[in-house]
Amino acid sequence: MPIEFLILVVVAVVLAFSVLVVILSRFRKCPSDKVMVIYGKVGTNKDGTTRSAICIHGGAAFVWPVIQAYQYLDLTPMSISVDLKNALSRQNIRIDVPSRFTVGISTEQSVMVNAAERLLGLTLSEIQELAKDIIFGQLRLIIATMDIEEINTDRDKLVEAVSGNVETELKKIGLRLINVNVTDITDESGYIIALGREAAAKAINDAKKTVAEKDRDGSIGEANARRDQRVEVAAAESKAIEGENEAQVTIAQSNAARREKEAEALKIATAAEKIQAAKALEEAYTAEKEAEISRAERERATLEADVIVKAEINKRQIELKAEAEAEQVRRIARGEADAIFLKMEAEARGMQEMLTRQASGFTDVVSAAGGDARDALRLMLADKMEELLRIQVDAISGIKIDKVTVWDGAGGDKTSTANFLSGLMKSLPPINDLLEMTGMKLPEFLGGREEQTINNEQAAVNNGETEEA
Repeated sequence: MPIEFLILVVVAVVLAFSVLVVILSRFRKCPSDKVMVIYGKVGTNKDGTTRSAICIHGGAAFVWPVIQAYQYLDLTPMSISVDLKNALSRQNIRIDVPSRFTVGISTEQSVMVNAAERLLGLTLSEIQELAKDIIFGQLRLIIATMDIEEINTDRDKLVEAVSGNVETELKKIGLRLINVNVTDITDESGYIIALGREAAAKAINDAKKTVAEKDRDGSIGEANARRDQRVEVAAAESKAIEGENEAQVTIAQSNAARREKEAEALKIATAAEKIQAAKALEEAYTAEKEAEISRAERERATLEADVIVKAEINKRQIELKAEAEAEQVRRIARGEADAIFLKMEAEARGMQEMLTRQASGFTDVVSAAGGDARDALRLMLADKMEELLRIQVDAISGIKIDKVTVWDGAGGDKTSTANFLSGLMKSLPPINDLLEMTGMKLPEFLGGREEQTINNEQAAVNNGETEEA
């Protein structure tokens, strides 16, 4: 079992390592001087059409195996020499326009897709030839719309027109125009050379005229400058003397005003110093008074806080102690009530059990007596007779009888002794009445009366009460 588990672990590790190697091998980074083109199953565009490729400049991407592949487009600039000859201008004069164009793969997203669709797999020389053909056509078109004077004198306009037209066409195949350099423009008829000579002669004549005019203006200006110099010097000297006098007067007035201001300032400063000293003393006294008041308030607040906090703490302690004692009393009362309830419930259950057992025992006694309640009662009384007699004996046991004299006349059926004992027994609480008070009665052989006799006596008593009424 351990060997099989080890084999499974090794297989899992090998599979995980293989998957990792495959993932790392398909994760491609794009250099900064290249454009990575991922083609194959690359998804769809926003309009639902199938995308031809994904172009990435910089960064990295995961290339799915089997369903995707990738190639690089080089961003190295390409210098293309374009020697346009016999190009027809708007004046129907053929000229030669030698120029050099620098182009490269564009990094704009939409233009990169055009490059991926039209340049992927081509070499640099093939791309140069394709761009050269486009530049030749656009350059001829631009020359045909311009005069030789514009082409020769306004090179910026020519370069701007060439850049706009050529770059628009180059973007269609994924290229961008980096630089345009137009060299000397020549023609076979010598028109450009004649324009140059005319321009040179005109420039020379204009220069000579300008020199003569400048010489004239220089002489006149020199004379005027000398005259103005003398006038301005005299005026300046006069103004200088006048200025010096006014300056001296101003200085005297300023000195007087200064001394007056100094005296006024000294008076104000002295008064201000005294006022400030008085205010400082007043503020010092006020501050000291406020400090003393604050100190007293702080001490009073401290004392009040100590007293109030201690009182609050004592009050809270008393309340917590009272609550604890009340809770303890409630718990004790609840426990005593529960104990009393349980005790009374136990006594009730015991009473119920005792009564139940007595009823059951009485039922058994009645059954033993043959179902006759009177016989059962007789059996119970016979069983309790010894105890009843003991109670009767205890009742007269405390009576002290020093002597008993019995006079027996031997007359009648009963002897004197029998009569004495009979009277003595009658003087004690009759057993039969005692039993009747408890709802029982003695049997007839012990002196009990029949129920019929009792009923007759009761009826007689009731009749006598009626007659008396």
